Amino acid sequence: MTVPEVSDRLPVALDAVGGDFGAPPLVEGAVQAARAGVKVLLVGDRVRLHAELGRYEDSASLPLEIVDAPDVIGMDEHASDVRGRREASINVANGLVKEGRASAVVSMGHSGASMASSLLTLGRLKGVDRPAILAHLPSKTGFVTLLDVGANADVKPAYLAQWAQLASTYLSVVEDKASPSVGLLSIGEEDHKGNALTLEAHALLRQMPGLNFHGNVEGRDILKGTTDIVVTDGFTGNIVLKLAEGEAKVLFGWVRDALSSSLLSKAGALLVRGALRGVAARLDPSTYGASLLIGVKGLSYIGHGSADARAVKNALLRADRAYQSRLIERLTVAMTGQA
Repeated sequence: MTVPEVSDRLPVALDAVGGDFGAPPLVEGAVQAARAGVKVLLVGDRVRLHAELGRYEDSASLPLEIVDAPDVIGMDEHASDVRGRREASINVANGLVKEGRASAVVSMGHSGASMASSLLTLGRLKGVDRPAILAHLPSKTGFVTLLDVGANADVKPAYLAQWAQLASTYLSVVEDKASPSVGLLSIGEEDHKGNALTLEAHALLRQMPGLNFHGNVEGRDILKGTTDIVVTDGFTGNIVLKLAEGEAKVLFGWVRDALSSSLLSKAGALLVRGALRGVAARLDPSTYGASLLIGVKGLSYIGHGSADARAVKNALLRADRAYQSRLIERLTVAMTGQA
């Protein structure tokens, strides 16, 4: 695949005023991404964003542009507010993708509002009943792709089958993973284990042509990397995601306590510090930046409200990479058989 020069690429639209900490970490992440060659449209209050960009001496020479959006949907507001607030930053950012002025939208703001805005503005891909949030978790084999992690608490078996196809195409196209394996999260490896949802979904997945379906996987299999993809409902997936993130923090806290408990352990800490930093980097959610809302007719990435600049940068890089890989076109073919 020939990657266009930076000057020929569409920019990524960033909701630059959403999130827990406002513009500063978002603009900093955009500056870092721009230095790495990604064009970025900063969407939000023009005056605030100009002032924030002014903190970076090289900002005028970087591929950054501000698109004014005087309104922002706060973290304590309702996701349904996107319907009546056309000038909200998340709606303006999604509109840029819809109009073909941006390659993707990235938001670290209100996740419900981000999902609602993308669905209302971009619509669904043909063959997709409900979009899902696709996330990466570090695993023994590198990373595992988990979906849904929060978009749909109540699901039908057909949704899980569609998500398996979407995720398989995503890994093939963006991550160059040939014939990725798919696991269905259940309470046992045996085909007959699970509730009504998983039993019916298992039958559908088993019958799907071209899908590399491994079968049922248990919770302990996720981080072992037993399969490349794990599908489940959004209620369960969100719990799994937050449990994994929380457990990683707790474990590192235990390690820090153990390595500072005595003079001998402190000396040992100096020897393993470099190795531990590498492990910490693998477990850091900011490594992946944001999660893809897969199944909408455009690229939409949703991150944590508490995201730092590194997470924002990585989300923008991933969004640009997905666009250059023609992911939406490939997903359309996979779901409909039509280019």
